[in-house]
Amino acid sequence: MKVAVIGAGTAGICAAKHTLAQGYTVTVYDQARTVGGTWVYTDNIGSDEYGLDVHSSMYKGLHTNLPKEIMGYPDFPIPKQDKSYISAEEMLAFLDLYAEEFRLKEHIKFEHYVVRVRPIGETQWEVIVKDLPNDRIDTEMFDAIFVCNGHYNTPSIPTYPDRKLFKGQQIHSHDYRCPEPFKGETVLVIGAGPSGMDLANEISKVAIRVTLSHHHKTAPLTKFPDNVDLKPDVKCLTETGVQFVDGSHRNYSVIFYCTGYKYTFPFLSVDCGISVDDNYVRPLYKHCMNINRPTMALIGLPYYVCASQMSDLQVRFCLKFITGQQQMPTKVEMIEDMEEDMRLRLEKGFKRRQAHMMGTDQDKYYDDLSRTARIDNLKPVMTKLHNESSQRFLDDLVNFRKDIFRIVDDETFVKLN
Repeated sequence: MKVAVIGAGTAGICAAKHTLAQGYTVTVYDQARTVGGTWVYTDNIGSDEYGLDVHSSMYKGLHTNLPKEIMGYPDFPIPKQDKSYISAEEMLAFLDLYAEEFRLKEHIKFEHYVVRVRPIGETQWEVIVKDLPNDRIDTEMFDAIFVCNGHYNTPSIPTYPDRKLFKGQQIHSHDYRCPEPFKGETVLVIGAGPSGMDLANEISKVAIRVTLSHHHKTAPLTKFPDNVDLKPDVKCLTETGVQFVDGSHRNYSVIFYCTGYKYTFPFLSVDCGISVDDNYVRPLYKHCMNINRPTMALIGLPYYVCASQMSDLQVRFCLKFITGQQQMPTKVEMIEDMEEDMRLRLEKGFKRRQAHMMGTDQDKYYDDLSRTARIDNLKPVMTKLHNESSQRFLDDLVNFRKDIFRIVDDETFVKLN
């Protein structure tokens, strides 16, 4: 069996490793020159040297917002060191180490941009790629596809009323590289997820004033610098600033969107059978298998998870069915499973765009994958430590990265300081 993997980031190299281990032929395509996906830093924003959209959203000085103890793979942890929160460069070095350890690079075609994926008959996939350095189009056939193109590269920007009226700058965090351009500015940061909170804190070191606009039911407990204040959602933009839903108006010179990213698969033809509506990717069985064409898997979509760990579990789950080691449920059964998952989410008050959010329920998702495919589950300590560190982030943004954790056993971790 020939398998294509699109992307050589966290999910892609994991998919390649497990597929190769089962004896199949693997080709990985990536538009970058090295492994790492979104962890590959570039000063460039906008377009790269080939006119393609810059993939990475990495910025200078970024450190992980989760401890390294849960950011490795189940069978290949990040090597021990004194600190728990590591730099982006160290994370990239780890992914490179993983690729070297399992001899993955010889299977990766770097600087190859996937133009189109389309099904041929019931069992084959045609993959058309552009060899960027040689400016050549190549076509190859495969029996299965792992889509691992990441989901931190296509900005999602709210459509506020009168957005075009605003005369200041409007920037998305995808194009953020360092705080210096914000020196002397008055900045509205929209979005209080991990990036929004982190970057509001960074920008406040050089900006005159920073406002963090959020829609959390309760404000984060973390203590921000004196020049940072919190406001509710934006109602509309004006020429000089914004009006908030509480009726107040503030002037700003820069509006900085930390409003997340869109799931996009521009290379998938319509007959692949995948659609995206308000960031709900479907039809997918267990958030990863293409129900319409189950020899295609989309790895890494769920968020607020232990990403490397979950990707490893998803890959092993999908391989069980793709390789025929386990019989696929019927299409009707898979659609019913997907619809029941969404029904429960809506019942809990989730929005459609939160279709793939896991958070504190991630352990139930891991249990479901492992039980359904009869494969080894992730260690419960991973979810426990993820939940602990996520809460620490909300409670003490300035200091949480000083925490040092150690995993004691499959169930237990300790905080050493």
